[in-house]
Amino acid sequence: MTEITEQVSSSIDSLTKEFGIIAHNLANVSTTGYKRRCNAFTNVLKAGQSAEDIDFETNTELNSVLDFSQAHIIQTGRSLDLALNGSGFFVIETTDGPLYTRNGIFQINSNGQLTDSEGRIVAGQNGTITIPKTVAPSQLHVSADGSISAGSVSIGKFRLVDFGQNQSSLLQAGLNCFYMPDPDIQPTDAENIVVKQGFQEASNVQIIEELVDMMLVTRLYEANMKLLSVQSQASNSMISVAMG
Repeated sequence: MTEITEQVSSSIDSLTKEFGIIAHNLANVSTTGYKRRCNAFTNVLKAGQSAEDIDFETNTELNSVLDFSQAHIIQTGRSLDLALNGSGFFVIETTDGPLYTRNGIFQINSNGQLTDSEGRIVAGQNGTITIPKTVAPSQLHVSADGSISAGSVSIGKFRLVDFGQNQSSLLQAGLNCFYMPDPDIQPTDAENIVVKQGFQEASNVQIIEELVDMMLVTRLYEANMKLLSVQSQASNSMISVAMG
């Protein structure tokens, strides 16, 4: 009976984590460039496995992974809103090393440097991208390959990178950015990518799919809690009988 109780407790812990993943996805349904974390049900149900048959203790497919699939691109008309269409990332420079993001909502700081919404430097191919003080944001033109210009003046070019098959090794770094934990894995220049000025990439969270998974998690959680309660009552009854 102890073994069964431990298995049920393990299932409850896994379901609680699962619920947290779904809730986090739903909370970021409107976050620009957000990439959802695939939950356990997305993997096992697509494989044709019934939700009631999931073994949360031994199923190795339950490890969540990031879904980097392309999301819808929405027009904003803002000159410093940039969306990526295709595989790849913008690079953000930090003191702890480079971060990678699909969120292209940028701004210009007091030094004329291009930054993200947190004030961190956006990397260019040849270093920091600095906008001349005489150039207004509305005068900037960003071409499909990430080149920045104002009229006939070339200003710089975004550093756009891709991890190819190693993309699944990226981890969330917070604030809609990712980092590569393995220093031996370095990105290459993104080739199959298009920069769209005046657009934002939406979140790739599918609300209906997440809500369906949440219902399944809730149902299984309740079932496991009932089973745990039954096991507890049975144990108390056996103790009472043993004690006379």
